[in-house]
Amino acid sequence: MARKSVEFDLSLLYDLDMERAILSSILSSNDLLSEIFDTINKDDFYLKGHSDIFMAMIECLNSDQPIATTFLKNKLGQKYDESILSDVMATSAIVDVMSYANELKEKSIKRSLLKIAQEVPAKVSEDMPVRDIVDEISSEIYAVSDTKKSGAIKQAPEIVANLIDYIKKQADLDEKGVVGLSTGFRTLNEKTNGFKKGDLIIVAARPGMGKTTICLNFMNQVLQDGKGVVFFSLEMPAEQIMMRMLSSKTSIPLQNIISSKMDDEELARLSDACEYMSSRKLFVHDSGYVNIHQVRTQLRKLKTAHPEIELCVIDYIGLMMSTSNFSERHLQIAEISRGLKLLARELNIPIIALSQLNRSLESRDNKRPLLSDLRESGSIEQDADMILFVYREEVYLAQNEKENEQKAKKEGKEYVAKWKPDNLFEEKAEIIIGKNRNGEPGSVEVVFEKQFTRFVDRTFSPVSTAEFHG
Repeated sequence: MARKSVEFDLSLLYDLDMERAILSSILSSNDLLSEIFDTINKDDFYLKGHSDIFMAMIECLNSDQPIATTFLKNKLGQKYDESILSDVMATSAIVDVMSYANELKEKSIKRSLLKIAQEVPAKVSEDMPVRDIVDEISSEIYAVSDTKKSGAIKQAPEIVANLIDYIKKQADLDEKGVVGLSTGFRTLNEKTNGFKKGDLIIVAARPGMGKTTICLNFMNQVLQDGKGVVFFSLEMPAEQIMMRMLSSKTSIPLQNIISSKMDDEELARLSDACEYMSSRKLFVHDSGYVNIHQVRTQLRKLKTAHPEIELCVIDYIGLMMSTSNFSERHLQIAEISRGLKLLARELNIPIIALSQLNRSLESRDNKRPLLSDLRESGSIEQDADMILFVYREEVYLAQNEKENEQKAKKEGKEYVAKWKPDNLFEEKAEIIIGKNRNGEPGSVEVVFEKQFTRFVDRTFSPVSTAEFHG
């Protein structure tokens, strides 16, 4: 059975009386413009003449002039329409102007959605891949529905208001230097000021160094702070990720959780931690295949439904698929890294992407990572706001010791160990800040606790584990 086409009554998507009432209220009380400044803009008015008056009001405010008829006429110039302004002045002012402004915004968004829907047939008929069409449409829908977004150009009142709000929030923080999200490491916070909104952060290392582990540490901290996290895992199932996070959270050895060999006290701690994690806003996408379009679509959808999401982690960038026709992998990676940076700016959240390092560094005597060791693309270095390397020297010392032992056995010689770890359960590690767009590069010494698959500050135990120690 064929569906009937839906006819829209456009008159339901605008209300000229409402528009006049809002403008009349601002004329009666100039302070009301500041109250609704972040809610509506000139494009939300259906009648062009009303939009012009609203912009003239903003110009009066910015030039410290009263929002009154005489000054509005001067600001409007050739756009001045006596009948439209007279109708506004003849309309009664309203008490709850914010409610009217919100309703005006709702109608504006609906008109924009209708316009997008009307353009869909034309887009479908274009010679474009389906994924590009879907991405373009979803981008337009997100831009319309993101009511918090006030545009790329901000005027002085908004900038000052945002600055005052920022100063107040900073004054309430325990760690005054943290501008963005806390990393969970005090020394790293001091050097980086945290993960800032709109930043692309690259965490890079050779396999086995713990780059996934350090990111799970970051995620645990953000979740502990009551914020949401989205994790795109291309290597590990969601259940394995949760086991690692629970081991870090509870100080129960990961192998005990995997094998279910836990005593009553550990089971009680694990139960408490599971209940705690169930209350957190953690979203895991654990498909082995994902491209920049899918990340963009999924993240926009989740961010719209859950505004509390403030961090995205992708493990890892080298496994992401390209949507371009480039055959060279470095060009594909360039497309991906640029797409992630733009997405971080669009959603106003930090995005952490993991990356492998070139094998060539292992042929050097000094194996500490350098920016030139980033695999496949120099564009990663260019697009990233911050690049962190995870380095554990003992991994190379143990590897070298094992190779020497095997070599001695082949030659029939007795081997005497030249190096032994100081501690079987902990080892020294470094978080090397290779790039810091808003600060200085440097290095942070941490400790890797093998049993619990976590990194901790050298002088501080992680706060999050204390609550599950009984």
